[in-house]
This record gives sequence, structure tokens and C-alpha cells, in this order.
Amino acid sequence: MIALYAGAFLLALGLLVLVHELGHYFAARMCGVKVLRFAIGFGRVMWSRRPGSDQTEWAIGLLPLGGYVKMLDEREGPVAASELPRAFNRQPVGRRAFIVVAGPVANLLLAILLYWLVFMTGITELKPRLGVPPQGSPAAVAGIEAGVTVRAVNGKSIASWQDLRWEVMRQTMNAVALELDGTTSQGIPVVYHLNNLRFSLAETEKDPLTPLGLLLYRPRLPAIVGQIMPSSAAAIAGFQADDRMLEIDGKTISEWADVAAAVRNSVGRPLVFTVDRAGQRMNLTAIPQLSGESEARVGRLGIAVKEDASAVTEMTTLVRYSPGEAAIRAVAKTWDTAIISLRMMGRMLTGELSWKNLSGPVTIADYAGQTARLGLSYYLSFIALISISLGVLNLLPVPVLDGGHLMYYLAEFIKGKPLSDRVLAIGQQVGFALLALLMLFAFYNDFNRLFSG
Repeated sequence: MIALYAGAFLLALGLLVLVHELGHYFAARMCGVKVLRFAIGFGRVMWSRRPGSDQTEWAIGLLPLGGYVKMLDEREGPVAASELPRAFNRQPVGRRAFIVVAGPVANLLLAILLYWLVFMTGITELKPRLGVPPQGSPAAVAGIEAGVTVRAVNGKSIASWQDLRWEVMRQTMNAVALELDGTTSQGIPVVYHLNNLRFSLAETEKDPLTPLGLLLYRPRLPAIVGQIMPSSAAAIAGFQADDRMLEIDGKTISEWADVAAAVRNSVGRPLVFTVDRAGQRMNLTAIPQLSGESEARVGRLGIAVKEDASAVTEMTTLVRYSPGEAAIRAVAKTWDTAIISLRMMGRMLTGELSWKNLSGPVTIADYAGQTARLGLSYYLSFIALISISLGVLNLLPVPVLDGGHLMYYLAEFIKGKPLSDRVLAIGQQVGFALLALLMLFAFYNDFNRLFSG
């Protein structure tokens, strides 16, 4: 398991860094700039080669957390007179900006390519089918009934639960009303209006659907145990696969939803489960463990319902498009994700969104492993998302990032001359300090999630 997660993380990270640095490399070559070194990773060099007439060194470092392209530059060492035209610092400001921006753009192009492949080959996702909305929620007030399948949000067509979640999040960042077009379980067209959606961004930062009362439809599943997580409360209590739950604290259980509800509301309190194991009735005592963060903390046994083929068919759909439609949707998905990422970053800076949304290498490695286990389409979608995040992050106007260099070049274009070495040095120090602070937040959030469950 650990090998899968580590391998999926390193493969994703290596691909993202490689594509980013290749963007810089090819842009430099297009502009006639000599590249001295192309490196993936930092620290001790594990492998290197110097092919071609320029003798560019291609190297792989011990620590795969990044990479760089080193170009001929008078600021970093003496340059022969014959090669001065190929020095980076001798290039017009427009060419330097093109070389710098090519890295983040390469990441965005990679995301488009990956989404195109996913949309064209198809991916199995949950249907956008709604369950019973909580009483008093906007969905309940709008009259939404269980079993309705949403087809469009504010006129934008959707095909899956993920589409619904994404489109609602996108719309509620600007609008205060939603129009949901859908069909009932009998195939009758319906339209619902959710008005006056005035809630804080903090309520929707983790799940934009729950505050609206838009819950996923779940078919009735028998209370039969499937997978059991190692070292979980269920494992400690002695649960086994195929145990059928009959009662909890003497109360009859009719479906898996009853089990989930009882466990969710019983953190730290012993529950007595009466189960049927191969025809034998027995009692097992388990104490639900704490899971989640702050107000969202609930009880968890570390147990999953036994898969039901008919339920899977009822809840899922294969989302697939023609090559042309897939390309259009890939570009739109990449653009929307980049814009929302920028908005989220901005709202974290203003305090409208919690800094708990920041994730570091530990969380990314976890998601890499999870998506790799689900299948290639999910893993490629994950890489596309991280590639967009990397591209957007690098375009921020922070010194030491690509966006910081673009900021310098803009100032140089306005002034008509480069910024002083002192200003650049101060900028570097500020940039490193900001990045260090960002990484501290990310690692803190990673370990907080890890140890809080």
C-alpha cells in the first residue's frame, strides 16, 4: 500500500516538474538562449548526460521535489564574447518574459491534454441524483424531492455528481440564486429555484452542496459488512466481512443508512452490535472513533458496506464525449479550475476562506495513492488538477516564482531599465520567506489531518 502511494506521488510529481521545466527549456531554445543544465530534483546528482553540440547537462537529483533550467547568464558567471548573444540577460524583456511564462503555460497545457484523454476515453462517476433534502434547507424550501436527477445548473448542462458539485461551487461564488433543471424518477421534467443563498464561504469551502441541502441519492443497502480498515474500531471489536447487522443497542437495523447514522452520532460511546455471522447470532461492542475537523467531527468505525452490483449500476454513469467535445470541455475545465483556484487563493489572503484548505506533500501523496487505486482516469484527473494548481501558483507575483520574475520584467518595461541588484536581492529574501511560511502552513495542515483522522 505504502509503495503504491509513494510511487503514484513520485510519478505525478516527476511528470509535473518535467513538463514545467521542458516549457522553460523549449522556450529558451526558441529564443536562441543557451541552456547549461536541465535538472529534475535537487541535491546529489544520481544521473547526468551531456548530449548535443551545446553540451547541455541533463541531470536527475536525489530529492525529486522540484527542478530547474540553468541558462547562460552574465549575472551567474563569465560569458565568452562569442556567446553573449545567447545569454539570457542579453535578451529583450519580451523574450525573457516568454521563457519564464512558458513553464506555467506548459502545466496548463498538460492539464488540457489529460482532461481531453479522460473525457474522451470515459470515466465512471456518480449520477447527479438527489436524495431527501434536510428540512428547512434551501433545497427543501424549493420543493426538491428524492430521486430527481439534475441535468443543468443555471443553464449549464451536467452529467455527473462531480459536475453538479463543481458547477454549484462556481455559481455560488457569484450568484445568489440557482436554477436546477432535472427529471424525476418517472422521467418528468422539473425546474427548481433556490433563492437568497446568502451563506458564508466558510460553509461551502469543503462541500458546496450540503449547506444547500443537495444530498446524494443513496439506494437502500442491506446492513452487511464489506471492507474493514486495519486497526480501526471495527477491527478491534472483531467485525468480519459478511457480518449482517441486526441491532444496535437493541434497536432493529433495516439498512446500512441506520448503521451510518448511529455511528456518526456516537463518538467515544460504546455501541453493542448484534450481528448474524454465518447463521450464528452474536454481540460485538465497538467505540466509534473521532473523525473530521472542528464542527464536522463525527464518529467512525472504519468499516464499509458490502458492495452491491445493482446499487453501483443505479448510482453510477459512464461520462464520455467525442474527441471534439472532449477537447472543448478539457479547455473549459482547465480555465474554470484556474480561475477558481485564483479566487480561492485571494479569499484565503483576505480571510474569507480558511488556510486549512492549503495542502502539502503528505495530502497530495494520499490523494495520488487513492486515485491510483480507483483507476487510470481518476489518477490522470488528479494529475491534471495538481498541474493546474502548480501553473497558477507559479504565476503569482511572488519573488522567486515565475510570476515574480514577470513582475520584475513589467517594472523593467515601464522604467526602461532593469531593477537594481539591491531591489532584486530584497525581493528574493521576501519571496523565500513567503514560500517558507506557505510550506509551514501546508505541512501543519497535512499533519493535522493525518493525526486528527
